[in-house]
Amino acid sequence: MIDRICLAGLLKLELPGHTVLLCDGGTLLFEGDTYLSEDSVFGTIAAIEAVTEGIGDQAPAATITFAPQPDAAAADLSNAAMQGSRLRTWIAEVDYDTGVILGTPDQQTDAVIDVPRLKIGKGKRLVEMDFVSSLERLFIIGTGNVLSGEFHRRVWPGERGCDNATGVEYTFAWGVGSPPRGGTPSTVPGIISAIVNRKSS
Repeated sequence: MIDRICLAGLLKLELPGHTVLLCDGGTLLFEGDTYLSEDSVFGTIAAIEAVTEGIGDQAPAATITFAPQPDAAAADLSNAAMQGSRLRTWIAEVDYDTGVILGTPDQQTDAVIDVPRLKIGKGKRLVEMDFVSSLERLFIIGTGNVLSGEFHRRVWPGERGCDNATGVEYTFAWGVGSPPRGGTPSTVPGIISAIVNRKSS
């Protein structure tokens, strides 16, 4: 019989070359991974903004802030290659006496992150990452539609009207506008860029 059950939060951030596995205290094993209260690079979670529900063609989004290790290199904390990395969170029930997760944790978030921002101030260093539900990918309705001979022939086999369209810097498909956005457009590249200016809209 289990006398005491406590709740624990789990976070898994799959970055290129490094996976952040955090829990809010102690050590927990889940799906073959070991979750700790502190990461060797990103340190601990300083804050997580409440997730706001999307409206119209926006997906739910928020910001997570890390307090990285003092000796972590800036290049490791603000690498643009992190954009699009998967972020997941769970709430787990844990046997207080044994530290074993009971049943299947309840997944709270399945998201992708935007380019991290390293913020340095007097006596502090933080890393902020905007993240948005992975459903944001469904809003990129023009993915793959480009002004190129290869794509043109996929739509109209044998038609070679785009074969000489070379050296074009921005190659958007003819007659296709940008996907509709619920927020202010951003010039930041990537699949989540539309949420960067959400707060100013």
